[in-house]
Amino acid sequence: MNELIRARRNTLGDILRRSRARYPDKMALSFEDEVVTYEQLDQLVNQAARAVIAKGLQKGDRVAVLSRNSLDFAIVNFALAKAGMIMVPINYMLNVDDVAYILGHAEVRGCFVSPEFLSVVEQAVYQSGCSLLLQSLISRPAVPTGEWSVFRELIQGEETSEPEVELLDDDVVHILYTSGTESKPKGVMLTHKNLLSEYVSTIIEGSMTVDDIAVHALPLFHSAQLHCFLGPYVYLGASGVILEQATPATMLETIETYRATQLFCPPTVWIALLRSPEFASRDLSSLKKCYYGAAIMPVEVLKELNQRLPNAELYNFYGQTEVAPLATVLKPADQLRKLGSAGKPSLNVETKIVDDHGNEVPRGAIGEIVHRTSHAMLGYFRDVDKTAAAFANGWFHSGDLGTMDEEGYITVVDRKKDMIKSGGENVASREVEELIYLHPKVSEVAVIGVPHPYWIEAVTAVVVPKAGEALTAEEILAFCKERLSAFKAPKFAVIAANLPRNPSGKILKRELRELYQSVANV
Repeated sequence: MNELIRARRNTLGDILRRSRARYPDKMALSFEDEVVTYEQLDQLVNQAARAVIAKGLQKGDRVAVLSRNSLDFAIVNFALAKAGMIMVPINYMLNVDDVAYILGHAEVRGCFVSPEFLSVVEQAVYQSGCSLLLQSLISRPAVPTGEWSVFRELIQGEETSEPEVELLDDDVVHILYTSGTESKPKGVMLTHKNLLSEYVSTIIEGSMTVDDIAVHALPLFHSAQLHCFLGPYVYLGASGVILEQATPATMLETIETYRATQLFCPPTVWIALLRSPEFASRDLSSLKKCYYGAAIMPVEVLKELNQRLPNAELYNFYGQTEVAPLATVLKPADQLRKLGSAGKPSLNVETKIVDDHGNEVPRGAIGEIVHRTSHAMLGYFRDVDKTAAAFANGWFHSGDLGTMDEEGYITVVDRKKDMIKSGGENVASREVEELIYLHPKVSEVAVIGVPHPYWIEAVTAVVVPKAGEALTAEEILAFCKERLSAFKAPKFAVIAANLPRNPSGKILKRELRELYQSVANV
C-alpha cells in the first residue's frame, strides 16, 4: 500500500476507528436489548469486514442490504466500507420485481437480509440471475436456512483487528437507488469523500455535538437517516439509539427513557407524533435539536412544533440523495422569520437558481435549483447519459423549482414534475397545500394535477381530516375559492383516510395521480 496515501486517507471506516480511539468505553449505539461501546462496535465491524473478505468478495463488489433498522445494519455499513466493498441499501417496501431490478442492475455479489424479507429476496435473486458469494441473515433472531448463514455466527471467531485494504477517498462506498417517479430507479454512486465532506457540513450546520444522544428511527436504507445522522454522529463519537421503525409511541418513549437530545423526522412523521395521544404525556424536555426534511414542512405544522416543543431548536435540512443528501439548511433563528424556506447553502455547497438554459435568474424569480459541491455524487451507476444531463453546465441539477430572495435564502416551490399547468397557468402545488393546512379540520393534504378536457390539468386536493372531524370536499373547495386566485383554487377535492408514502415519509404523488386520474370524469 502506498504509505503516503495510507497516511492521508479519510474513509468511512477510518472515522469509526478514530471515534473508538477517543471514546472506547462510551456507548456508541443501542438497539433493543443490546448496547455497544465504540470499542465493541469497531471490533464487531472489523470481524464482519474480515468475514466478508473471507467469502471471496473483492474490492468494488456490490453487496445488497435489505432490512429494517438494526444494530447489524450499522455494523454491515461500516464493515463493507472497511472491506472495500460497495453497500447497496434497498427499500424493504419494494416488491420482488423492483428488488430484482436493483440486484441485477448493481450486479450484486452478496446480500444481507432480515428474515421477514427473505422470501422476497430469494425470488428477486432468482429473477435477477445474480450469483452470490455471500448470503447472510441479519437483524432478528434467525436460524441458518439453505445457503443463508446467520450474521453473528458468520463473524464469530474472526480477528477483531482491522483488515488492511487499499482504499482511496474517491472509491465508491455506497450505491443508493433513487425512489423517483421514473420507471426505473437510478443508482447514485457516493464516495468516501462525498460522505465525509457532507458529514462535516451536517455536523457544523446542524450544531451537532459529541454529547448528543440521537434517535435513529427513520429507515437507514435512506440517505437522510444514514448520512445526515447515523454517520455524522459516529464521526463525532456521540451516542445513538436505533429503532427498528418509526412508530410514534416507541419514538416518544425512547426520547423520554434515554433523555434523547436529537430527533429527525420528515413532516409526515412529525405530524404523526403531534397527533399521538402520548405526545402530551411524555417528558420530551431533553429534546434540544429537532430536524425535518425529505419533504416540504407545512407552515402550520412548523408553528405547532415551535409551540409544543419550546425547548427544542428546529432545523430544516434540504437536499437529495445525489448530494449525499444535504444541500441547504434553515437554522433555528430563521424558522419563523423565513417561514417555508429551505434556508441557505450549507458549508461546502454553492447554490443558484437557473432557467432552462442554465442562466441564473433574477432574485425572486422561479427557476431550477442547482448546486456545486464536494457532496455531489460521482454519477449514476452504469448510466453515462443521465449523469451528463444531471451535471449539465458544470452544476448538479436538482430537478426542484425554487426562488432565492435578496438575502440568499432558498424557497422550494415544487418539483419540476409536480408543477401543475392548469389552463395555461403554472400552479405550485405547495402554495395550495399551505393554504389548505390552515383549515382547522385538516390533518394532511397533497395537491396534484389530474387530466381535464378543458383545463388540461385540473388542480385537485386530496385531504385527510383530523381524527374525529367530519369534513367534506365541498368545504375544502369553498375554503380555497375564498382565499386563492381562481386559477389556483382546486377544481376537485377528495377526502381520503390516508396519503400513500414511502418509508422515508415522502408522499407519493405519482400514486395519487394514478389513483385519481379519472376524478374529472365523475
